[in-house]
Amino acid sequence: MLLIDEVSLDAEGVAHGIYRIPEDAFYVQGHFPGNPIVPGVILCEIMAQCSAFLMVDRLPGRNTLYRGIDKVKFKGMVRPGDVCEITCRLLDVVETPAGIVFNVDGRLSVSSRLCCRGQLEFVLTPQQ
Repeated sequence: MLLIDEVSLDAEGVAHGIYRIPEDAFYVQGHFPGNPIVPGVILCEIMAQCSAFLMVDRLPGRNTLYRGIDKVKFKGMVRPGDVCEITCRLLDVVETPAGIVFNVDGRLSVSSRLCCRGQLEFVLTPQQ
């Protein structure tokens, strides 16, 4: 399930993404009846997919796995029809025996209003 419509990398190496929440998104059905709100786990996945752009050169031949999600805060509701503006900044990269670990600061806003932020950690492992 692709949750990014557009993504670009700026001169400072920051990924900027856009995702338009579909009016008929399956993940808001029942969350909540009569008051659809995008679940927090979907907001984290939107940020994660934008973060992958920071690792794109190292992705071939590797699996990308979540290693951790820290300090996530939900600051505002995201609803069907909203346009999410995602910003992901690389905090550090560490080579470990398990694989290459990427730590990313992610932020998701709607109309310049911060709705979600947090630190995402990924590990790239060899495909087997």
